[in-house]
Order: sequence, then C-alpha cells, then structure tokens
Amino acid sequence: MYFAHPYHSWERGLNENTNGLIRQYFTKGSSFENITDDEVEAVMHKLNHRPRKALNFKTPYAVFFAELLQGAA
Repeated sequence: MYFAHPYHSWERGLNENTNGLIRQYFTKGSSFENITDDEVEAVMHKLNHRPRKALNFKTPYAVFFAELLQGAA
C-alpha cells in the first residue's frame, strides 16, 4: 500500500490523469447536485470503454473482465 504526500500530485499520476478525463465531461466548478446518476453512469461507461495506450490499446473493461474470466477458469 502506498500513501502519497498531500499536495504532491505527481505522486498520483493515474489519479490525476483520471481526474483530467472526468473534467472533459464535468467542468471545474460544476455542481454535482445538478448531475444525475445516469449522467455519471454514462461518463463511467465511456471512460471504461476507451482504449488506453498503457493497456496496449485495450479498454479497461476488456482487461478487467478478461482477467476476471481467466481467474474463474
């Protein structure tokens, strides 16, 4: 387990990258009181089905479920 230091964003690269991707859909200053669960689900679906270079251009969804299915076999 790893704990990053406060205000050291470079220690949390994946987290910061994900925040940037989410900000493409929900701009800074957006009130989450006005965002519906369906909107959040739609963004989550888009991000989980977006190919990633770090995953050899596979989607996080495909990688996760491939590993899950291999573990069950």
